[in-house]
Amino acid sequence: MSTRPRVGIVGCGDVAHRWYLPALEALADRAELAACCDPRPEATEAVAHKVAAWAPDLLTYTELSSMLAEAKLDAIINLTPAPLHGAVSLPCLEAGLHVYSEKPLAATLDEADRLIETAREHDRLLLCAPAVAVTRRFQWLAEIVRSGRFGTLSLGVAHHADSGPASWREYTGDPSVFYREGVGPVIDHGIYRLHGLTMLMGPVRRVQAMGAIGVPERVVRAGPLAGRTIKVTTPDHVLINLEFASGALGQLLASFGTASTLAPWLELHFSNATISFPGVSHAKDAPASIYVDDDSPLGLEGWIHGLQPPPPPEALPVVEAGAAHFVACLLGEEEPVLTAEHARHVLDVILKAYASIANGQSHDTETTF
Repeated sequence: MSTRPRVGIVGCGDVAHRWYLPALEALADRAELAACCDPRPEATEAVAHKVAAWAPDLLTYTELSSMLAEAKLDAIINLTPAPLHGAVSLPCLEAGLHVYSEKPLAATLDEADRLIETAREHDRLLLCAPAVAVTRRFQWLAEIVRSGRFGTLSLGVAHHADSGPASWREYTGDPSVFYREGVGPVIDHGIYRLHGLTMLMGPVRRVQAMGAIGVPERVVRAGPLAGRTIKVTTPDHVLINLEFASGALGQLLASFGTASTLAPWLELHFSNATISFPGVSHAKDAPASIYVDDDSPLGLEGWIHGLQPPPPPEALPVVEAGAAHFVACLLGEEEPVLTAEHARHVLDVILKAYASIANGQSHDTETTF
């Protein structure tokens, strides 16, 4: 596109206010936030009020069909609840819009296939969060893997473990959906780790998992349900073992049933080194530690802490990096990295994990990327 693309957002809840509106404000000279849609009129009004200084002509809608017919958009960002992503993205693609979807891409592989085919038929971009692959940190790790300087990457261990949105004092939405079927800790947060592991280690061919409910009830600390007790009906502890097509192995712990953890959120084990990430994963400048197994005269064996990716430094956290990448792709400045095919494969891994939890068997994946 030679001019600023007109972008709309669908879904005006917590994630829009905390992450995407600030990201789009930073991109306002490159993309115009032209419309928003949510079935709750008070939600669209809140967005219009928040962006008035930099998107004063924002159009608000309570029906997606009306926005698609009237707003003259080039693209949409789909921020609806996870179970609705496919149902919202499809009519947008059919209307000829480019789409960036929050994760996951869809609820089923059939739905993901239809989205990908529709995007292909209409020659439109279909990109999907999480934007792990366009962060400076993971680009740096990918370069290390490609270089082979530490040998073969044969094992990746990752986790995301906390008590979930019911305990987040900054959360402004209804957290109950995160503890029900269709979301849970894997789809909400473990998916970041799965995108990272598959970016670095390639497609997964076999999945084995176990799950349990560790904390059956949660008291909501903030937002519209503050003080209420909600029931947990899907596993809030999920352990997933992965066998990659390369023969490498991986493991993920995703939990909404833990108070906190000091475990590294990612460790990559090469033939001659281990790279470990302590601390908080969403901190854009989180340092790494490396242990080099080196008995050469250089004497490098041992842990080295506080490592950062080389310049250019990572300028954006993962959510904002995704929005910036989408806009750059719309403008023809970057080739799409956050592909729907990759997102479909990660969805495949997640679905096979829950199938394994249900029947106690390992499951082969059906897709690749």
